[in-house]
Amino acid sequence: MNDPINRDGLRPKFWEKVPLQKMSAAEWEALCDGCGKCCLNKIEDEDTGEVFLTRIACRLLDDSSCRCGQYDIRKQFVPECIVLTPANIEKNAYWMPQTCAYRLLWQGKRLYDWHPLISGDPASVHRAGVSVQGLTVPEFEIDEDDWEDHVIEEPV
Repeated sequence: MNDPINRDGLRPKFWEKVPLQKMSAAEWEALCDGCGKCCLNKIEDEDTGEVFLTRIACRLLDDSSCRCGQYDIRKQFVPECIVLTPANIEKNAYWMPQTCAYRLLWQGKRLYDWHPLISGDPASVHRAGVSVQGLTVPEFEIDEDDWEDHVIEEPV
């Protein structure tokens, strides 16, 4: 029997039962915890492939909400923005934050207790200290040659 779907288009505890490739669009979007870490500019070591986070935020990131200010049309403003999908997660998971629900589920791991799907509270990610709320600088303020000066440890 199929699980009932709530008013948001989500099946109960879908993240525990439904493979990423079988999730509805609403379920896929609900996996985002709102940490904002994926919207930080990164530096990738060309020799090792290691990815380093900077505190330099995409120009569309709202530092207080940790959400994209133009999410639905972000590619118009930031053509290099990667739209993560079930079809491309294998190729892109390596640069996603360690705490990212997409990455965790792709790796066969469980979501953290602070994840809004578990806690029921969108602000739990901020209270847990794993978001970039209040930690970023806008990319237009930092010359790309100086990005290495802004490398940070991932808030986990």
